[in-house]
Amino acid sequence: MTYINGQLDGDIFEIVFNRPKAYNSFHVDMFAEFKEACDTAEESSAKIVVIKGMGKGFSAGGDIGMMLKQDREEDFHRVMDLIEGITLSLARMKKVTIALVHGAAAGLAFSFALSCDYLFMHQDAKLAMNFNGIGLIPDGGGHFFLTKRVSEQTAKQLIWSGQKLSAEEALELRLADGVFQEEVDLYQKVCVKPFINMPLQAFIETKMIYFQQSESQLLAVLQKERAAQARLRQSYDHKEGIQAFLEKRPPVFQKV
Repeated sequence: MTYINGQLDGDIFEIVFNRPKAYNSFHVDMFAEFKEACDTAEESSAKIVVIKGMGKGFSAGGDIGMMLKQDREEDFHRVMDLIEGITLSLARMKKVTIALVHGAAAGLAFSFALSCDYLFMHQDAKLAMNFNGIGLIPDGGGHFFLTKRVSEQTAKQLIWSGQKLSAEEALELRLADGVFQEEVDLYQKVCVKPFINMPLQAFIETKMIYFQQSESQLLAVLQKERAAQARLRQSYDHKEGIQAFLEKRPPVFQKV
């Protein structure tokens, strides 16, 4: 694979975003490789799956260039199929899944990180549901996973503001499960070690009970996110947000 490195190392399967020159932003080929890596991880003998990014950060989220190329409806739905497939794979995977965030996890990358069982952040990392800058809403189950960790009111405000959360702020809100100071690869050895000799089969049974209890809700949220995103991508505000991003200026959205 070109954009995702997937590797089994003993009891651990690593999924590494490998598009560092673009801050590991996701385009359609990267989504396809990510889904393939999730499938491989699920079928592997690994007990733990670690997700992380190469270079300066975890991931900047969706690639703006890809959004500009989604002229055809089938292109949009192809991307949404992959996003939803990744989300469901991570949520139902019969492994302990751990997101190790350094740099930033923005937009869709934040949604993917939240879909893991654990989200650990480097002390200098940032989290942001910053879809508002391009006139869109969270996808990848972002609405669902946020309200699993914080109240609906707090989730709504985080989405609307696009606030960049520091590791300390994320930990206080319980959006992060721990903060580390080491390099990601060094911390990985520390954070996965406690799980190796634990009764992970029992852990997975608990995970599946919770997933099956809320699966229909997640599926409904994914469907609603897709429908809303399809409407919004035709809006003036989305087109203005994209243009402003490309021109490196603040967007001027329509007044309601």
